[in-house]
Amino acid sequence: MTTSTGTPGPTTATRREHDLIGDRDVPADAYWGVHTLRATENFPITGIPIGQSPFLVEALAAVKQAAATTNHELGLLDTQRFRAIEQACEEIRAGALRSEFVVDVMQGGAGTSTNMNANEVIANRALEILGRPRGDYGFLHPNEHVNLSQSTNDVYPTAVKIAVILATHALLEAMEVLQGSFARKAEEFRDVLKMGRTQLQDAVPMTLGQEFGTYAVMLGEDHSRLTEAVAMLHEINLGATAIGTQLNAPAGYVPAAAQHLARLTGLPLVSAVDLIEATQDCGAFVQLSGTLKRVATKTSKICNDLRLLSSGPRAGLNEINLPAVQAGSSIMPGKVNPVIPEVVNQVAFQVIGMDVTVTMAAEGGQLQLNAFEPVICYSLSAGLYRLREAMLVLARRCVDGITANEALLRQEVENSIGLVTALNPFIGYTAATEVAMEALATGRGVAELVLEKQLLPPEQLRAILQPEVLANLTPRRGPAVEPQANSVVAGSSSSSTASTWSSAT
Repeated sequence: MTTSTGTPGPTTATRREHDLIGDRDVPADAYWGVHTLRATENFPITGIPIGQSPFLVEALAAVKQAAATTNHELGLLDTQRFRAIEQACEEIRAGALRSEFVVDVMQGGAGTSTNMNANEVIANRALEILGRPRGDYGFLHPNEHVNLSQSTNDVYPTAVKIAVILATHALLEAMEVLQGSFARKAEEFRDVLKMGRTQLQDAVPMTLGQEFGTYAVMLGEDHSRLTEAVAMLHEINLGATAIGTQLNAPAGYVPAAAQHLARLTGLPLVSAVDLIEATQDCGAFVQLSGTLKRVATKTSKICNDLRLLSSGPRAGLNEINLPAVQAGSSIMPGKVNPVIPEVVNQVAFQVIGMDVTVTMAAEGGQLQLNAFEPVICYSLSAGLYRLREAMLVLARRCVDGITANEALLRQEVENSIGLVTALNPFIGYTAATEVAMEALATGRGVAELVLEKQLLPPEQLRAILQPEVLANLTPRRGPAVEPQANSVVAGSSSSSTASTWSSAT
């Protein structure tokens, strides 16, 4: 029996372990030990154990395996212990013993509790591999063997960087999925004419394809910026030990450990030029967090647009239809809400708030170490994971199923005063203003008034009001499309404008 904090219950078989504070009983079947036990008692903060951060656990095991390999090559770790530690690390990297990483993600001590949790789990699994009981630290010790040539102050920052890199790569893949969804919709809606808006007022015509294409471009730009920002995390301080002076790390350890870690992770990791600087500096985390905030901000803006464009269906814009994924109200029958964009908005709000946390944690460091990297790790990892999931949900359960209300969109263009802007170069600003004011006052169409006032010949007006001209579309590759088929007049659903255009032609 084990309590919710991971401490042994009254009927649990235990083993006795010792640290500088004294002796404690640890559950006999636990792979973690006394240091981890004290950490679970000291930090019951979030209820989220580091085992729920698979990238961090994987990174910790990779760091320990690289360190053990280097120590073995340098003659500091015998083959028997090395092989056992190596196997334990490989098993953990493959997903084993995840539930043994029980320390809370929020902790004091600059990550020492996380490092010791890893040391103890690896040591006890290695002892088990060697046929020895857990806790037999006289033969293989968490500090003397698993943590050999290391300090929390180089292990933890290095593992956090690897974990954040892996999480960022996962987000980048999700961004590509969402970008592809918007790009496909941009092509699908390429010829769907609509009114563009500035300050929520009618502006000038565009196509729905252009609107959705913009979202794809925005995501592509942020993908590039995030790729640039994560590149800064590949500089590590493994081998720096306590403050960057490499105390207790043998000659040759730093480059060898970095090389082995790069091989194990498949990442282009390099040792920092100045290990003292690298041990205290969190600038790369701040840079990544700021870029992540940018991604969240722009994604949230896109969701605002989707909610606005789909508002209604009778008393809103109703230009597009979002997929109906669940009933929207417990009291209003038939109501369907834009729940997918709404949840993405909320994830974005949280990511933006976490950026403030990362900034303050980085600023709060003193002298040769930043003690607040655990909250940096938690904030970045949580933000990256949640934004990744939100983007995948947005793509698959919303964007992919969006449809356009084409007839309504075309009618809005025909009836919009903003249409007159396209006529400025041909009839002049003064005449265009007069047409706009009369159309607004009478409810008549712009094209109808231009023809009535004989401001332009019908043929020229027809050419000006073609969708590809109004929206400044680039020519489509492939078979030519008859331009008049979708003109704002020839394809009109407004009887007055259509009849006026028909008589003029």
